[in-house]
Amino acid sequence: MKTNRIILPFVAALILVVGCGKEDGYDIGYMGSYDDTYNENYKDYGENPFVKVADQAISTFSVDADGGSYTNMRRYMYLGQNPPTASVRVEEYINYFTFDYKEPTNEENVSLESEVSNCPWDENHHLIRVGMKGITLSESELPFSNYVFLIDVSGSMNYPDKLGILKSGFKTLVDNLKDQDRIAIVTYAGEAGLLLESTHGDEKDKIKSAIDKLGAGGSTAGAAGISTAYEIAQKNYIQDGNNRVILGSDGDFNVGPSSTDDLIALIEEKRDLGIYLTVLGVGGGNLNDHMMEQIANKGNGNYEYIDNAKQIEKVFTQEILKFYTVAKDSKIQITFNSSMVDSYRLIGYENRVLNTEDFDNDTSDAGEIGSSQTITALYEVILLNASGSEKYAQFDFRYKKPNETESRLLNHEINMTPKDIYSASENMRFASAITGFGLLMKQSEYKGTVSKQLVLDLSKNAITYDPFGYRSEFVSLVSNWSE
Repeated sequence: MKTNRIILPFVAALILVVGCGKEDGYDIGYMGSYDDTYNENYKDYGENPFVKVADQAISTFSVDADGGSYTNMRRYMYLGQNPPTASVRVEEYINYFTFDYKEPTNEENVSLESEVSNCPWDENHHLIRVGMKGITLSESELPFSNYVFLIDVSGSMNYPDKLGILKSGFKTLVDNLKDQDRIAIVTYAGEAGLLLESTHGDEKDKIKSAIDKLGAGGSTAGAAGISTAYEIAQKNYIQDGNNRVILGSDGDFNVGPSSTDDLIALIEEKRDLGIYLTVLGVGGGNLNDHMMEQIANKGNGNYEYIDNAKQIEKVFTQEILKFYTVAKDSKIQITFNSSMVDSYRLIGYENRVLNTEDFDNDTSDAGEIGSSQTITALYEVILLNASGSEKYAQFDFRYKKPNETESRLLNHEINMTPKDIYSASENMRFASAITGFGLLMKQSEYKGTVSKQLVLDLSKNAITYDPFGYRSEFVSLVSNWSE
């Protein structure tokens, strides 16, 4: 597939988010007011096709814990536009949300579940939902953290929704530090520099003062910054701790190794160090979404897009437990029963598909799951028998605990009688709603009869479980959307 560069017309818009702070005179709740040309970098991975079970009964893929594609879509919607179709990764729409899954048991770090219903956008098809949840660690169980903030301070970052919003986000994380945690700050523009040596969390004023000094200007030597950040993280490595580089950038790397392939190669060299990676994309106009999503994917990490001040609270406060990895190299393998299932299509996860043999190969890289994090995937299937008299599929899951090198295997049978979608669980109804919306945004050839009204019908009564109001926000977003 070719990488798509999307040129969008000039949009001037101001969007106020309640509770926003200010950084260097910028109100980080406002968006818009960019230059008149958008030149954003996305890659369209196409869509998984239907596969005949008789031809290939096994489907294998890596988990995807990212949510960046959803929040990037939200930015476009607030600006009165649909997102570029190449930017839509349906699995990230789904996994932006937390689902009401059970806690793991039997000393495992992950739980599994499944559900089967009819497909609301094709009356001849069904949906199979598979769900996973990472164990919720208590405060006393959380390991100490060794963070390195890697902050892009190049000229392209000199906007309130770029450097301004990152500074606010990093300050929020500082507020949540334990005294024994550590933070270092590495910046990069024309070259990489160490702004703050690794500093304990009980010196919050010192850390925030360093963050306040951040200013933007110059070209972008991203690879040099990444190398320096990993060096600092290694130097201050905490055994059995949460060692993590947090990169904040628009991805506009233009000095030194800067191609996506070069940066992936660099990240792959670093990922076996026991240091995790979180990539935070910001801003618009020259956002390199493809590069940042890929280095997170290849570097034992996750990718989030920060579109407003509320998202800062989500990432750095409400869901901070996700920074604590409880399952690494997490892989899913579904083996369909040819007497019950004619064909299947994995919705999304196009760039996470693995070879069948990768599932049992412990050297094969896969995704990470954080504490309390849920992962959801949907298959659209054509059934030969909808009675539930036999299992539809075998759901196998492999993962490694954070400090182990040998994977653990979990098994789950998908064997329930299909439910009508409107009688299914809230988890199933909301997952199908957000998936249907993703198919609309993708302009998918598989969208069937999905519509705005169908998405609303499925989602508006599936918000009983909504700890921080993000499901309700989604319903409002769709309600105000002009198809």
